[in-house]
Amino acid sequence: MNGAHRMNLPCEIAVKSVVPAIRALLARELVENHNLKQTEAAELLAITQTAVSKYAHHVRGSMLPIEKEDEVRMRIVDTAASLANGTLNYAALSLQICSTCKLVRKKRLMCELCRSANSSLELEGCNLCASSSCQL
Repeated sequence: MNGAHRMNLPCEIAVKSVVPAIRALLARELVENHNLKQTEAAELLAITQTAVSKYAHHVRGSMLPIEKEDEVRMRIVDTAASLANGTLNYAALSLQICSTCKLVRKKRLMCELCRSANSSLELEGCNLCASSSCQL
């Protein structure tokens, strides 16, 4: 890679932006709409109470405003409800987060972040995320 600059893969960008945004929305949904304490939400999400606090106060996980997309918002609401009523275990939660991340990518909600990370990327006609074979 003589003289070449490092290119961030879409999955790298998703891990740093989409996954925290999903966790933030889940944490806020659990605390605000299911009346859970931050420690309870943290336990359900397998994260720390401090992380839940940062998500609740928009200190972390707010880089990407994915909650504006109705389909994403519905998935967050459904996932949080399943967590709150005890019908979603950690493995199923992991799959839900991955599925929601794929939806965000398919709907091109992180394109501008990809462009910021990779200035030579042409967004028009880009289908890296939509055609991703990411399987979990």
